Amino acid sequence: MKPNFKRIVLKNGMTVLFEKRTLPVVSVAIAVRNGGINETAEEKGISHFMEHLLYKGTKKRTAKQIAEEIEKNGGELNGFTSESLTAFWCKMPSESIDIALDVLSDMIKNSKFDEKEMEKERKVIFEEIKMYHDIPRLHVLDMVHQTLYQPPFGMPLIGTIETMNSITREKMLKKFKQVYTPNNMILAVVGDADFDKIVNFAEKNFGNEKGNVPEFKIQKKNETKTETRKGIDQANLVFAYHIPLLSDKKAYAAKVLGTLMAEGMSSRLFTEIREKRNLAYAIKGDTILSKDYSQNYIYVGTTKESVEKVKQLILDEFEKVSKNLSEKEFNEVKKQIIGNYKIAMEDSEEVLTALLLYEIDGNAGDFYDFEKNISDVKLKDVLDLAKIKKYSMYTLIPD
Repeated sequence: MKPNFKRIVLKNGMTVLFEKRTLPVVSVAIAVRNGGINETAEEKGISHFMEHLLYKGTKKRTAKQIAEEIEKNGGELNGFTSESLTAFWCKMPSESIDIALDVLSDMIKNSKFDEKEMEKERKVIFEEIKMYHDIPRLHVLDMVHQTLYQPPFGMPLIGTIETMNSITREKMLKKFKQVYTPNNMILAVVGDADFDKIVNFAEKNFGNEKGNVPEFKIQKKNETKTETRKGIDQANLVFAYHIPLLSDKKAYAAKVLGTLMAEGMSSRLFTEIREKRNLAYAIKGDTILSKDYSQNYIYVGTTKESVEKVKQLILDEFEKVSKNLSEKEFNEVKKQIIGNYKIAMEDSEEVLTALLLYEIDGNAGDFYDFEKNISDVKLKDVLDLAKIKKYSMYTLIPD
C-alpha cells in the first residue's frame, strides 16, 4: 500500500513534509539545507558546531529545560549534521506533537549562542574529534573521505582543532543568519498527526527572511594512504570508489553492487575474506548516494600482514563479478535490498531521515520510488560498474 505522503512549499520557501501513520508515535524534525559541503576550508566544522549550540539554551529555555520538555513527555531528542544537511529531531508520543514543534522551533529561532556555553561546547567537540581519532574504525572511515576529495570538501565534517579554534561567536552568528532562514528550512513529520495543523504551525511561527547557502565545487581524486600507530593490534582498512550521482540512472546499480560485495553475511567479500580464509572478523560495506557526491565503501579489520592480501581479494572479487555475475545472484541481491528497505520503513525515525535527505537531493517523494528504482536495475550496469579502474584506500596499521 502506498504511504499517505504530502509535500508543500510555503510562500516563505519553507518545505513541509508529512507521512501519515496510525501508530500513536510521531517523529518530528526541523532541518536546514546546510552542512559540510557548504563550508570553506577556514570554517570547516562550523555547521556541526552550530548544531551543538542550538541545544544549549534559548531566550526562554535552558539546555536542561529543552531536554526535559521532550524527555519528561516520553520523547527522545537528538540532531545530526551531514555533508548537506543539519537536522534537529525528536520522537514522541503523538499526543505531544505540539511540545515537539514548540521546542524545536524555539531552538531554531531563539538560541542565545551564549559565549560561555560556546567555549564549553568547543571543548566537548575537541573530545569528539579525539574520540573519532582513537577508534580505529571510525578514524579510517573519516580519513578515506580525504583520499576521495580535495579540500575543503575532503576535510573532516567535524572540523579540525585549528578550524574549531578559529570559529568566533561573530562568525557563528553571521553564518547562522545567512543559512537559518525559512527558505532554506524543511519541517518534516512522520506519524499520527494532522497535516493542516503542521502547515498552520509553520506558517504562524516562521517569517519571510531570505538567506542563501554557499556552494563550492567538489573535486574528486583517488589516493592510497597508510598510517601507522602504536597501541593497536589490528589493521583497519577502507577501500572506496566513486560511483554515479543520484541523478544518473546507474546510481541504483551501484547500490546493488555495493550490497553484493560487502553488505551482510552472505556478501561476496564476507564469504571470501572471513568465511573461506578467516582473515577478518568485521567486513562491512555502505553506499552513499546524493546529487553532489556518491561512493561505495568497504571496511575490513584484519592483521597487519594480511592487508595486501585483503586488498587483492577485494580487487579479484570485483573482477569476478564483472565477468560472471549470474542473473540468479543479481536478482537475489535486489530482493535483499528491497527487503531491507521495507524493514527500515517500519521505523518512523528512519523514514524521517530518508525523507530529509531525498528532499535535499531534489524531492522527498522520490524516496517512495526506491523499490522501483532497484527493481529496474539492469545486470549489464552492475557488470560495467564492477570493472573498477580507480579507487582510494586508507589503512591504519599497528606500528
